[in-house]
Amino acid sequence: MAVIMGGPSAEREVSLSSGRECAAALGQAGYDVVSVDAAVDLPARLAEIKPDVVFNALHGRWGEDGCVQGLLEWLGIPYTHSGVLASALAMDKQRTKDAYRAAGLPVVESRLASLAEVRARHVLVPPYVIKPNNEGSSVGIYFVHDGANGPAQLSDDMPDMVLVEAFAPGRELTTTVMGDRALTVTDILTDGWYDYDAKYKPGGSRHIVPADLPAEIFDACLDYALRAHRALGCRGVSRTDFRWDEARGLAGLILLETNTQPGMTPTSLSPEQAAVCGIAFPEFCDWMVRDASCNR
Repeated sequence: MAVIMGGPSAEREVSLSSGRECAAALGQAGYDVVSVDAAVDLPARLAEIKPDVVFNALHGRWGEDGCVQGLLEWLGIPYTHSGVLASALAMDKQRTKDAYRAAGLPVVESRLASLAEVRARHVLVPPYVIKPNNEGSSVGIYFVHDGANGPAQLSDDMPDMVLVEAFAPGRELTTTVMGDRALTVTDILTDGWYDYDAKYKPGGSRHIVPADLPAEIFDACLDYALRAHRALGCRGVSRTDFRWDEARGLAGLILLETNTQPGMTPTSLSPEQAAVCGIAFPEFCDWMVRDASCNR
């Protein structure tokens, strides 16, 4: 079996960490594992290795957006996580919100806008958030606060089109789905925004799992995450993120996005949720391998 990791995306270092953890766990589970740092020679490497299964530990563009999934379909190699369509759909934040809306799931107001437009004027009433439409791990996020004198000053490395969405106040919650089962809910505590460093640096955030929430909110997170997984056509493991404004009760719970390739690093949320549910990390990875297929 091959574990593919790394790649050229903005989340390369996270992917390398995920891949190393998964390769070690699969070795403990009894698999003969070859680790592959995905590059332009990936098709040739896979043809040389001839793996029975590919464990996809890539994050971000090319590895999480349907590209590598299409390659694996073409090569006829069974692989883990979601297929081409679900991966591409979930990576596109605005189209994900459209799918949520069609499934009756709650989201905030949002729209796509050009970089020139958001630099020139407020395209939504502040407060709002600006982010790339197809990146993960809180890469390239800007806040425009209530009462801001002018629009955001965005860096030149932002894409030409960005997602602008109304700011959702409240607690950061997340739920992992494993096949047809929503595992549990984590309450993520940070000193500021749950950004890249908060997600991946030791001590960057604190996780309360299972979250101490009213039963109505806890159950809604499980229900919404499973419905999001199905609405997007996800397979294997996914993780859906929420914000919850306590003052508004159930009406204050909204979906942010669904991650089709959740992190598998030492600080990652999905392995932690699995462990709380009695699923050890090697068993978690083994389940994903046994779930692997083509035509996903």
